[in-house]
Amino acid sequence: MAKSIKDEEMYERLREEGNSKEKSARIANSAAAEGRDTVGARGGEAGDYEDMTKDQLYERAQRVGIEGRSDMTRDQLIEALREH
Repeated sequence: MAKSIKDEEMYERLREEGNSKEKSARIANSAAAEGRDTVGARGGEAGDYEDMTKDQLYERAQRVGIEGRSDMTRDQLIEALREH
């Protein structure tokens, strides 16, 4: 089943910025449902990965479903989260 993108313009812009397909679709669909201003105001609350402990990074990786996280170093967790 193909996923439907609700805000194609935003999706394409996010992809051009280097975001993953999944992340771009999530943001674009949230923007379409809630409004761009609402989603934009919420953005950035996650904090900087460099300021997080390995345990915090692991928990975040677990929440978003990154596989192989238990064998990853702190730097690998950061990279995996950024690519997700």
